[in-house]
Amino acid sequence: MAGSIAKFLWVGAALLASALPAGAHGPTRQKITEKVEINAAPAKVWAIIADFHDMSWLPGVAKTTGEGGNQPDVAKRQITLDSGATIDENLYKYDAAEMSYSYRIDKVDVKVLPVNNYSATIIVLPAEGGKSTVEWRGAFYRGYPNNDPPPELSDEAALKAVGDLYKSGLANLKKKAEAAK
Repeated sequence: MAGSIAKFLWVGAALLASALPAGAHGPTRQKITEKVEINAAPAKVWAIIADFHDMSWLPGVAKTTGEGGNQPDVAKRQITLDSGATIDENLYKYDAAEMSYSYRIDKVDVKVLPVNNYSATIIVLPAEGGKSTVEWRGAFYRGYPNNDPPPELSDEAALKAVGDLYKSGLANLKKKAEAAK
């Protein structure tokens, strides 16, 4: 009798589980990496991006203000875009010897960048022939935290927005580093 009850409960649990809607979970963390090879020495490229408060190499940035220098867990910056929108970020890792830093977005309107819980790392790596490779990696959730997001706040929209940002930023960094002789 006990075996029959256990079998009944197991079959009932299996039927219940199969009746639950697929995809009833929340969003998944998205990750993206973009790279560019630059015909300039790593130290030269690093000199352009090393100051956490200088985002002049990123298209669309009108100005950057901040405090805390390049000190992890102290440094904060506010990026003002050409549109007037702002993005508040904080530095949580900085390694000048490795030519990399990592930061998080504290505050951004999802209409400006459709992401939540965003963090990123940018690193300058040596490449053959005295060149550099710059890698920009990000991880984030889409702008809409619940199920069934509107198209402009979906995973796809977040990946596209961040990918476009990284590509344009890296292309401009390449142009700036290669032009400065």
